[in-house]
Amino acid sequence: MLGEHVARRLGPIGAPAPIVIAVPRGGVPVGAGVARMLGASLGVMPVGKVGAPGQEELAVGAVAPDGVTVLNEGVITALRLPADLVDELVHRAAEKLQRHVEAYRSGRGSPPALVGRCAVVVDDGLATGASMRAALTAVRRQGPARVVLAVPVAPPEVLAWLAPFVDDEVCPVQPAHMEAVGAWYEDFSQTTDEEVLAYLNAMT
Repeated sequence: MLGEHVARRLGPIGAPAPIVIAVPRGGVPVGAGVARMLGASLGVMPVGKVGAPGQEELAVGAVAPDGVTVLNEGVITALRLPADLVDELVHRAAEKLQRHVEAYRSGRGSPPALVGRCAVVVDDGLATGASMRAALTAVRRQGPARVVLAVPVAPPEVLAWLAPFVDDEVCPVQPAHMEAVGAWYEDFSQTTDEEVLAYLNAMT
């Protein structure tokens, strides 16, 4: 299991006690494996991708709870997107994100407190890093003592871009060229919201 593999690379966390924060939806199965190996509880940090018009998989940016917005200025410039359109795309992504936040919390109750804890933030892999940067920013606002980024696969330049936002990072596979996370999986079946809730309830 990828989660266990990543957790072994993490090694013992020690104090402060860790809590695993997975980025739904694909990061949740990986995060559950990490949590089991660390003997930690599992929470989620929902993030919404701000997709480009007509190219939803191309990230203009990402949004996270509490008004966190990260924009990919390079993509915005390359596509010549006007500011009012970018604002509209962000607004739509934030509305969709709020529905996910409410669904996850209704099935689990209040999210775990991070103040003074070690937050291990997990996803199934990183391509542009925009979604993870939004997640890390939102996690930092909750006051953890340490933030550790843990993913199975990501390009070195993305890890370098995210380094200022974390205290440590673990990534076993760092390809020089990476177009899509799914290309590094034999089975990249989409995780459903129901499966996310099942993982959360099982790890309570």
